[in-house]
Amino acid sequence: MTTPDPQSPAPEPSQPSGPAAAQYQDRIYRSPAGIAGGVLLLAVIGWLGIDAVVAGEGRTPWLALAAMLFLVPLVVAYTLRPAVYVNDDRLRIRNPFRVIVLPWGQVASLRSGFSNEVFDESGAKYQLWALPVSLRARSKASRQETRAAARAARGDADGGGRGGRGGRGGRGGFGPGAVPEGPRRAESDRAMDEMRELLERRQGAEAAQGEVTVRWAYEIAGPVVAGAVLLAVLLAVG
Repeated sequence: MTTPDPQSPAPEPSQPSGPAAAQYQDRIYRSPAGIAGGVLLLAVIGWLGIDAVVAGEGRTPWLALAAMLFLVPLVVAYTLRPAVYVNDDRLRIRNPFRVIVLPWGQVASLRSGFSNEVFDESGAKYQLWALPVSLRARSKASRQETRAAARAARGDADGGGRGGRGGRGGRGGFGPGAVPEGPRRAESDRAMDEMRELLERRQGAEAAQGEVTVRWAYEIAGPVVAGAVLLAVLLAVG
């Protein structure tokens, strides 16, 4: 009597890895300065508001509650909430009071001036609140690039006239064989460059087609309106 060989278990389906796995993962752009400022403002509002509620007399606690109901959502909307989510198929913009979803096939252009904006095929414009333009950061990046170009020029001159001393530039220095660094850009400008590159690659893709959708953030607008109405009533009655 022979014993049958044990059957090997069926192989489990392999999980996607590499570029295929990351294809639908969102890349998120936010403003660290905005988040830091928002946290600080919320801490100040909470400290003053709670103190007024606990220690205030008469209408003061109610005024403090109404003011907090009005101010807290506004601070969250303009500092913590803004974000831009990007993947291979679409661009999702979370602004203070709206969420806009644009498939790449509907994006006409991405423009940078005094603010970063996206235009769809119908000509509608949407501002990217999560990517504020910093003229100071642009000027700083421009100065760094100018200094780097000047150092590179001096390195090339030294390498040509001193028997190639600049050869150490192969490690990122300056001189013959040096690998030139890319142009220095402000953070928001680099993010816009990345999105423009993705737009060029994916605008014609079948999965990147669809309609533009816009949703209002009632979870933000509702408390703001309620706080404003309550504050106005309390001030009018008082």
